[in-house]
Amino acid sequence: MRYPVESFTPAEQDLLTPHFTNLDKPVFALTNLPETAKGALFSRYSRYGGTLRRLYLDEFASYATGSSRPFDGEEGKRAAKLYESVFLGYGDDSIAQLGGAHIATEWVSNILTKVLQRGRLAAYLEQSTRYIAYDQEMPGGGYRYFRDENLGPRFSESMDEIFGIYSDALVKVEAWAADKYPRGDEPEGPWKRSIKAKALDLLRGLLPAATLSHVGIFASGQAYEQLLFRMMSSPLPEARQVGGMILEELGKVIPSFVSRVDRPDRGGEWITCRENRRSATEDWVARLGLDRREENPDGPTVDLLNVRGNEEDLLAGCLF
Repeated sequence: MRYPVESFTPAEQDLLTPHFTNLDKPVFALTNLPETAKGALFSRYSRYGGTLRRLYLDEFASYATGSSRPFDGEEGKRAAKLYESVFLGYGDDSIAQLGGAHIATEWVSNILTKVLQRGRLAAYLEQSTRYIAYDQEMPGGGYRYFRDENLGPRFSESMDEIFGIYSDALVKVEAWAADKYPRGDEPEGPWKRSIKAKALDLLRGLLPAATLSHVGIFASGQAYEQLLFRMMSSPLPEARQVGGMILEELGKVIPSFVSRVDRPDRGGEWITCRENRRSATEDWVARLGLDRREENPDGPTVDLLNVRGNEEDLLAGCLF
């Protein structure tokens, strides 16, 4: 996956460096900011067309004061040692609920946004297709969709055509909405924004699963650990790649809480178990002929009736 790389002036880099764990990757953590500032930043994120770092420069940097990180020096070392001894030495997971981090994941596909949010054990803020137009090019050029050379040229051609249709339709639907909902006594600014929102809402169904979005996450160390287990064992290459980047950034802000993830005897066991479970399910799908529907449309099928109850119900759900 080729990610857009944003460029910043030296002055902008000075403003960003104290508060973001990196300035050149699509996954990063927020540091040295009050909780209220981080919450407000992520709240604004959903209706802002650009990246989080650009949003910070545009609307928040002027309010920031000071550049030193909290809990540096000896106090920070003692705190980290205490967390590590309780978390690793005694296996007390509850302590991981007491610390958290804000992580931004940018330029991720709509498929991956579902992977990120599936656990529901955290707070999520996804860029809204109701308020942001996807007819603009991203940094480096091109529409905002997932790119991978392994998908071949026909994939890119199809994506460009879909986004081209979206862009052309947006102008027409906006004009239609303006005609259907005339301004009347409403101020012009709010009226224009409402018309744009109506057009975006009507057309967002055109956007494919490969559409790129930004997702802000706030979670405890415990929730991040479970998220990373899912991502590292996922069959989706994008999930494994972004999972590795999330782990790297969390290691800069809450290292004790995610230290088990890349240990072979802890996280390694979890990840291997999940991979084996998926592999066993795929083996049964193949043995029952459920992976060859295109070759044999009249072959065996499964009707998913429900996903609650005993193990037979669970197996039916997995096979479906």
